Amino acid sequence: QVQLGESGGGLVQAGGSLRLSCVASGSIFRFRVDAMGWYRQAPGKQRELVARITSTGNTNYADSVKGRFTISRDNAKNTVHLQMNNLKPEDTAVYYCNADLFDLIFKTSNTFWGQGTQVTVSS
Repeated sequence: QVQLGESGGGLVQAGGSLRLSCVASGSIFRFRVDAMGWYRQAPGKQRELVARITSTGNTNYADSVKGRFTISRDNAKNTVHLQMNNLKPEDTAVYYCNADLFDLIFKTSNTFWGQGTQVTVSS
C-alpha cells in the first residue's frame, strides 16, 4: 500500500508564509506517480483544488492563489511541495495532499490522499 505523509502546516499571521511538503511512501515502487497536488477544505465548505502538477512539471492553480502559491515536485523523492506566500485569513483550511498513481502490476489508476494538515492564518 502507499501512504502520503504531509508536513508543514501551522499557525501564521496574515502576510506570512508556510511551506507544505508531502512524500509518498510504502509500496511506491510498484506505481508510476502521475499528477500530484494539494486540495483544501475549510469548515462548512467543499474540498477544492489549490494547485496541481504533472510528472512533466505542468501546473495549474486555483484563481484565488495564483501569484501567491507555488507548487513543485521532486520526482526522485516522490515529493510535492506547496510554497504559500502572502497568506490571507481566507486561506485557513485543512490542506490535503493528493496523488494519482498508476499500478504497474495491475495496470490500473488509483488516487491517494494524505491525512491532511491544518493551516490557520490569523488577521
